[in-house]
Amino acid sequence: MIVDDSLTVRTIFKRMVESDPALVIVGTASSAERAIVQLGETPADVVLLDLEMPGIGGLDALPAILATPGGPQVLVVSSLTMDGAEHTLSALQMGAADTLLKPRPGGFTEDYRAQLLGKIRALGTRSADRSGDSALVPQRSEPPASFVRPPLGRRRVRPEVVAIGASTGGIHALGLMLRRIGPEFDLPLLITQHLPASFIPVFARQVETACGRPADIAADGLALSPGRIIIAPGHGHIVVERKGARLVTRISTEPVPSGCVPSVDPMFASLAEACEGRALGVLLSGMGRDGAAGAQMLVDAGGTIYAQDADTSAVWGMPGAVARAGLTSLVAPPERLGEAVMAQGCAAATRQA
Repeated sequence: MIVDDSLTVRTIFKRMVESDPALVIVGTASSAERAIVQLGETPADVVLLDLEMPGIGGLDALPAILATPGGPQVLVVSSLTMDGAEHTLSALQMGAADTLLKPRPGGFTEDYRAQLLGKIRALGTRSADRSGDSALVPQRSEPPASFVRPPLGRRRVRPEVVAIGASTGGIHALGLMLRRIGPEFDLPLLITQHLPASFIPVFARQVETACGRPADIAADGLALSPGRIIIAPGHGHIVVERKGARLVTRISTEPVPSGCVPSVDPMFASLAEACEGRALGVLLSGMGRDGAAGAQMLVDAGGTIYAQDADTSAVWGMPGAVARAGLTSLVAPPERLGEAVMAQGCAAATRQA
């Protein structure tokens, strides 16, 4: 379903979506109120949602849209303004799965169409799998019940750093996870979240507010410190290096196989070297395989990988890749991951154990 108060935008999106024979438009709406009514009668797998509309608006209507019978995934179509970033990130924290910048006039290009359809297909995968409807995506065989690595048979070493990677659906999962990490947690936290560069400062402020601890955007030479959060900038990847007794960040702009900027892989790979494996990596909901190569290097160095489970992921791409590769020591919902990270990073609990 397409929900936007602009007839022009609705028409363009409808034409783009219908260019893919596997996708069907079940309805369009010019307001959130009309969308809620229509979704109650005709469920959708994916909703393209404009946030700034007359009436209650997309942001205030989001909980009701998510609660409609189809349990749709919501793709927020956002503006490039600072207000647009604030509202979009609020929507992602509330449970919207992903965002796509709304281009200026003339920006509805073939590349934009491909990006839009790719996001819709990825978000529709989970809905189709739940319903058993194979119209949107091909059926896939059920994965094994457990991906958890067997114990390594050696004493567990407390990590020096916890690094989190996330993409589509990851902001909501990250919020659920961070709420389980209490004030006693005293390890540095690194976060690489796939977001447009213009959204990163707003994202950092929201993370800081949500978890009640300082959050900085990574920069060259920024030192990791206990309990502090460092977030990858939108233009490059976090790389961690050891400088004497300190761990510091460096920003890399080198291309990576996943094509993601920022990418999780360099963060994990650098921790494998700088910490000699004394690091914990967490992969939350996201499209693609970003993080899988770095996770392999971290595990090979003696580190640990946790991943979000399929049932709670908007898209089980990134966490699924490391789980299927047998790299994970824990596959669980975000809240359980938060509890496990807290157990690793609480100095008092570690001393008692």
